[in-house]
Amino acid sequence: MLSLAAFDRASLGAWLAERGESPSHAGRMLRAYYNGCGRFDPDAIGIAKTLRARLHDGCFGSATFERDRVISSDGTTKLLVGLHRGGAVETVMMPSYRAGEAWCCVSSQVGCAMGCDFCASTRNGLERNLEVDEIVEQYLRVGAVAAEHGRKIRRLVFMGIGEPLHNVDNVLTAVDHIADQGLGNLGWSRITVSTVGIVQGIERLATARHPPCLALSLHAPDDATRRTIVPTAKRYDVATILAAARAYQETTGRIVTLEYCLLSGVNDSDGQADLLASRLEGFRAHVNIIPYNATGAGLSGVVYIRPSARSVQRFLERLRARGVNAHARDTRGDDVAAACGQLRDASA
Repeated sequence: MLSLAAFDRASLGAWLAERGESPSHAGRMLRAYYNGCGRFDPDAIGIAKTLRARLHDGCFGSATFERDRVISSDGTTKLLVGLHRGGAVETVMMPSYRAGEAWCCVSSQVGCAMGCDFCASTRNGLERNLEVDEIVEQYLRVGAVAAEHGRKIRRLVFMGIGEPLHNVDNVLTAVDHIADQGLGNLGWSRITVSTVGIVQGIERLATARHPPCLALSLHAPDDATRRTIVPTAKRYDVATILAAARAYQETTGRIVTLEYCLLSGVNDSDGQADLLASRLEGFRAHVNIIPYNATGAGLSGVVYIRPSARSVQRFLERLRARGVNAHARDTRGDDVAAACGQLRDASA
């Protein structure tokens, strides 16, 4: 069954024309669909009677369904989203500190092949890429949750399960559907795509008609450490991926975020802070320090430890002393395993 989330105005207009209906109805249908956070009532919009009858026959449905919902003490809500094509993913609504606003974290794959040792998403490997409608419907479902609490999604991040740039075409199409006026209407500057550093994918993202913001999961300034905790670093070294990030910023004009999961005794030394600052000289990026959220033993068998608040502050201060724009991310939703690095392959 088709989902309206798979269409833009042009493709839905073509679908209507093939069935003898006016393509002019496409815009009204999609506006109603997105404004209703995925709920669509053909009788509530001004469309032809024959088309209403066709739509009531059930030609459109959903690619996803809600399997479970858990709510953190801080208001973060995690959805287990079932997929009719097989498997399930997790997606998160985080209330903003601004009244009436919320953030959305979506997944791009069922499982993940990246093998980052401190991340729960990769424990069972990769099952498949998500289709466009499966990505868009995550946004719509989280939007409905936000609306229940008097909030509206104002930012979306591809920081859930999977490596978005290994599914770059579907991710970019989903971004367009979510961002475009008359569809999701979120805006491209409010969407961030995170990657462990797939250089060709970063280059592809930069050539998009409307490039989103980019976040690079760096996690270490030296190749030896990074290869231990991020296996894909064996293909792309730190210098190469930072060069790609610099080029992205120069091409698109969007400030790049560097994500750095701080692991006690692994990547939090003074020397590593100083090396990171040196690598960023002349690069006006933003460093987002993420104190490790517990996920149990990694694929290597190592159990990582969250650094103390004092260690986090010391790392930040050393970066800032060298002129680096750096902040520590507030932990949200960790009591329900909804924090960064804790989303899991939920295909079982």
